[in-house]
Amino acid sequence: MSLGEFGVRDDVTAGATPRKRLRPDSLDYPTVLRRCVDKGRPLVVTAQGNLRVLDGPLLGFFSSARSTGEAILKTYDLAQALRGVDVTVVGGFQSPMEREFLDFLLRGTASVVVCPGRGLGNMQIPRAWKDPLARGRLLLLSFFDDGVRRPTAAIAAKRNACVAALASRLLVAHAEPGGKTAGLCAAALTRGQPVFAVDSPDNAHLVTLGAVSLPAYDLTLLTA
Repeated sequence: MSLGEFGVRDDVTAGATPRKRLRPDSLDYPTVLRRCVDKGRPLVVTAQGNLRVLDGPLLGFFSSARSTGEAILKTYDLAQALRGVDVTVVGGFQSPMEREFLDFLLRGTASVVVCPGRGLGNMQIPRAWKDPLARGRLLLLSFFDDGVRRPTAAIAAKRNACVAALASRLLVAHAEPGGKTAGLCAAALTRGQPVFAVDSPDNAHLVTLGAVSLPAYDLTLLTA
């Protein structure tokens, strides 16, 4: 699979920027990655790009596969505002709304951490990512072996749990009531992790859980 989860066919082989295998017992293992565990143990992670983007707070972005029209429009507004802000966004960017959000971010100056639901071995990456990688604005992180080439439901769930663990706060475009993204938000709120939901009536159930409704024009809570 050539990273079809991102819906891009204009690809080049991932190789222009070298990949690095990060082991928990190595001195260069980023501290923040120790939040990503399996059976209580930090994961071996493969990285490609600028690891320095992990030094600051990370904003985790999530959206259900099916988003409502109002949430989509407001998320576009938010993405355009965020792409010129000094913020680092982390996500799996697998659902259609997440992929659109990523496209907006990469056209700006914000830093981005992409966590594919597969290994990085033989992965194809979009040409649009070459410049952000070269400029140190983009980091690819994989929590899976190179043999994993397809984002199954179980793999996506593990990846999303790692993304949430890396983030200091979460931003949700839309979460279907009772869905996996809503469950992820509920777990984050239980941990005391701030969760922000795009200001839309369709996200009212998240606000009821404790999420903060975020207007597209107000980024102060995300960048404070």
